[in-house]
Amino acid sequence: MATDYDTPRKTDEELHEESLEELKARRSDAQSGQVDIDEEEAAENLELPGADLSGEELAVRVVPKQTDEFTCSRCFLVQHHSQLARGEGAKSICQDCA
Repeated sequence: MATDYDTPRKTDEELHEESLEELKARRSDAQSGQVDIDEEEAAENLELPGADLSGEELAVRVVPKQTDEFTCSRCFLVQHHSQLARGEGAKSICQDCA
């Protein structure tokens, strides 16, 4: 761990007070009824009833970019020309990214 030597030094009394506060915080955490849960593992094991969509197909009609639209060079979304903040052609930037 890097040490910042420019920060003000703490006295022994300040360090003692901080350690007491930490101990009190640990004691209250140990007494809480919460259990540490690995969110990723819980999400893998979670199954919703009727949520099996493996046999479903998604049909979407793709429309080419229109003449009054541009592609933002930062977020790569196709936007209407009214959303153009600055730039032209490949350097166009939408108002959300500007």
